[in-house]
Order: sequence, then C-alpha cells, then structure tokens
Amino acid sequence: MSPGLCGTHHEGTTSPLPLLLMRHAQPLIAGGVCYGATDIEADAGATQLAARQLAPLLAPGAQLWCSPLRRCLQLAQGLRALRPDLAFRQDDRLAEMDFGGWEGWRWSDIPQAELDAWTAQFWQLRFGGRESVAELMCRVGAAWRDARASPLPVAWVTHAGVIRAARLWAQGVTKLQDAGGWPLDAPGLGSHTLL
Repeated sequence: MSPGLCGTHHEGTTSPLPLLLMRHAQPLIAGGVCYGATDIEADAGATQLAARQLAPLLAPGAQLWCSPLRRCLQLAQGLRALRPDLAFRQDDRLAEMDFGGWEGWRWSDIPQAELDAWTAQFWQLRFGGRESVAELMCRVGAAWRDARASPLPVAWVTHAGVIRAARLWAQGVTKLQDAGGWPLDAPGLGSHTLL
C-alpha cells in the first residue's frame, strides 16, 4: 500500500461537529482471546444498560453509523429502540481489525516470534495474514473524513481498534513509524469518547 493511498487529513473552513464514538458491550467470549473480526454476540443485559446510558448523549437526528459485527449491531438496535429519531447506517469500515489466522486464539498462546514480527513491522505486516494496521487506518480514515464532512451529527458504534485509529486521525496522525505510536487507551466496553 502506498503512503498516499489513504489521502490526508484536511479540515474544512468550518469547524466540524464532534464525533461520538461508542464501543460495544461485553462480548460473550472468554477473556484474553483474540477476537477482532470474529462475529460474536455481546451480553444482552450489558448492551441494554449501555444503550440506556448512551442514548441521551446522541444529538437529535444524529446519524448512527455501525460496524457490521453483531456485538455492535445489538447496541445500535438498543439505541434506536430508545431513540427512533436516529438515522441508521451499517458501515463495514467500522469493523474491528481482522486478525486472520489468530482469530479465536488466546493472546498468550500466539507464538512470541509472531508477536515480535508484528511489533517489528507494525504498520505493514498482516498479523494473522488478513489485515495490516495500515489497511485498518486507511478504512477508518475514509470513514473519519466522511463523518467530519457531514453537516449532521454523526455517532459510531464500533470497536476499540477502530476508536484508537480514529483517535490518531483526530490528532492528524495518518501513518505510524513503529508500534510505540499506537494508542493503548480506549473507552471501556459499553462506554464512549468524543473526538
């Protein structure tokens, strides 16, 4: 992938509206498992609680963009039940990073040599053979630019990796030199951040 393929971050002449990023609730999977693009459900009770807490944060008539994975669609459904004024759209660009062959493995069982190789080639290596951080950043960047250009408020229902990538875009970072530049913090399950 060429460095310019994703485009660059440009702000318009007017200040864009804040972007609300919401993370799905607790997925129904054991802790410590690599589950990026695995399509698993979230805990129903935790999802409903998150929907009740997040619904008041959404601006009237906001556009709700959602990852296609079930754990996010559940939260979007809960939000729409409470807020029928929301315009809904499923957006594949908001799916979590695809870890390919490592999906479903415990992180502690993935060979250290594989993790070291990913750290050494963090930007370009397709960890698990499916998707690189560069590709994740590219698709999230395209969604970021579309959201920032929208004349209406936009909220995302998405995943920790996507939120971290969006945080980089918000800081004007479009490419990483090494793994040390990747944000470690993300909203908790069922929580949110505003960019």
